[in-house]
Amino acid sequence: MSNSSLESALVRAWNGRGLLACALWPWSLLYRLLSSTRRVLYQRGWRQSYRAPVPVIVVGNVVAGGSGKTPVVMGIVQHLRAQGITVGVVSRGHGRQLPKEGTDCREVTATSPVAEVGDEPALIQRSCQVPVFVARRRPEAVRALLAAYPLTQVIVCDDGLQHYPLQRDVEICVFDNRGAGNGWLLPAGPLREAWPRKVDLILHTGSQPAFTQPAGFRVQRALAPCAQRADGSTVALATLRGQPVTALAGIGQPQAFFRMLEAAGLQLSARIALPDHYDFQSWQRSPTMPEPLICTEKDAVKLWQYEPTALAVALQLQFDTSFFAALDARLAQLGLGPVSSSTLSAA
Repeated sequence: MSNSSLESALVRAWNGRGLLACALWPWSLLYRLLSSTRRVLYQRGWRQSYRAPVPVIVVGNVVAGGSGKTPVVMGIVQHLRAQGITVGVVSRGHGRQLPKEGTDCREVTATSPVAEVGDEPALIQRSCQVPVFVARRRPEAVRALLAAYPLTQVIVCDDGLQHYPLQRDVEICVFDNRGAGNGWLLPAGPLREAWPRKVDLILHTGSQPAFTQPAGFRVQRALAPCAQRADGSTVALATLRGQPVTALAGIGQPQAFFRMLEAAGLQLSARIALPDHYDFQSWQRSPTMPEPLICTEKDAVKLWQYEPTALAVALQLQFDTSFFAALDARLAQLGLGPVSSSTLSAA
């Protein structure tokens, strides 16, 4: 059985408690023991963790696979910046390939090779124009960011809910339509840790709330009305209706992207679902696919160097206003609030 076939079988098994899930259940008990022990070691101070001098917001999930964390991170960054708050972002940079020489920790810039910093950090830097640092150990990324940008007032961590070496002040857990799956831990289920557990805020990015208890906030997702090429030119999605297009996605839930394109009225002649964080170095467009090629923003930061005419469609999020009110209230408790216009003028 190929890796992709095995992965598909596991994903199907995680929807219920069938034979395969039950066969893997004893292994999930071992996983639970190891993960809970590790967490307790950090909670009780028996393993060292880093407390940053500024508030740290961690946006993560407890379910394996993509749930829309990175767009949520960008939405939070944009919200904080609109209030005059100076924001920095840290990430592990999943899937990146490090050079033989040099440090693991590095800043993500407009010229950084995506293969060395990761597709999601590159997308955040390009879209939000804030300092972004990556490192396998997030505390190293936080220290480096604050050393380079000492006026930073808050750090947003893309993923890392289970990365206990970095202490956090606000935990935001993101769920999509899968919810908690069958409620079992890996490998019998999709959970990275037992759920429910205490977090500050819960976000549902799916078409409907994944569950009602504990309560959470909704995020409405929609495609941007225009797609963008590598040269910055744009094409209105409405002009592509009625003609065949090829859709490509190397994300955690590619079928969700395809469904959104179809809901926008596009006719998909082909759907190319690739592994999450696919690097495109070995991918070649088939000569039998002359129609427009449409991909996600996350794919585009890597694909454009090979296919500059590929059309990247951004994902737009509309948050419940009550979510940002709750986030602002939590940050206010930490002594961080919006910067007044008079303060900005004085600066």
